[in-house]
Amino acid sequence: MKFGTTLKNCRHLLECAKELDVQIIGVKFHVSSACKESQVYVHALSDARCVFDMAGEFGFKMNMLDIGGGFTGTEFQLEEVNHVISPLLDIYFPEGSGIKIISEPGSYYVSSAFTLAVNIIAKKVVENDTISSGVEKTRSDEPVFMYYMNDGVYGSFASKLSEDLNTIPEVHKKDKKDEPLFTSSLWGPSCDELDQIVESCLLPELNVGDWLIFDNMGADSFHEPSAFNDFQRPAIYYMMSFSDWYEMQDAGITSDTMMKNFFFASSCIQLSQEDSFSTEA
Repeated sequence: MKFGTTLKNCRHLLECAKELDVQIIGVKFHVSSACKESQVYVHALSDARCVFDMAGEFGFKMNMLDIGGGFTGTEFQLEEVNHVISPLLDIYFPEGSGIKIISEPGSYYVSSAFTLAVNIIAKKVVENDTISSGVEKTRSDEPVFMYYMNDGVYGSFASKLSEDLNTIPEVHKKDKKDEPLFTSSLWGPSCDELDQIVESCLLPELNVGDWLIFDNMGADSFHEPSAFNDFQRPAIYYMMSFSDWYEMQDAGITSDTMMKNFFFASSCIQLSQEDSFSTEA
């Protein structure tokens, strides 16, 4: 547990607060973005209701519930969580109860703002039983690949040290019809055993210089650059569609200084060997 307390300890904490004349105004819980089970919110809201009831026994009049953050940048995940918590909020904290309900959806708003492009800088073939994963393994006679990228946990994937990755890598090259997929793992450039970004996934065979794309990397990806092996923060390129550009012009935003770092894209990022993205992390 990173912070907070358990339901079991809440009564003792409320007793201490009462003795110290500390006013308790509400309850906060936080479900990690690494959690894939929306049913966890069912238990969290039930526990929160219990704490409110305990507080009432001690004479506290709490008026705030904070359901935390941890929402990813996908609308599907947000809708799934909403589908679970909305009816429970109506039951446990109904309108008119005087309890203000807030959340902290910062990750949801910023995740989709950034897409990370990483370059394959090395590859290695390993034995088929080297990688353990929930992904079904390929046949024993097929190769298993380890790919090393120019960014890792000491850079844009720093949050991977404390929680699971919420985005799936996408290969950015032209698909070949019926191209086989191989069990693969993705690693950062540090040669540290902690610098594993994806334990196992199915990818076509990649070569040094190929690009991988990670969507929804806007949250927890832009920490201060690590001093580990002098890794540098990747360059940032601003992309916009032509339709957005025209809307900005209509709004009167035409400053050359403001727009000089923007690139235009018809619908998605197109990368090739000739593109000017640096291969240095």
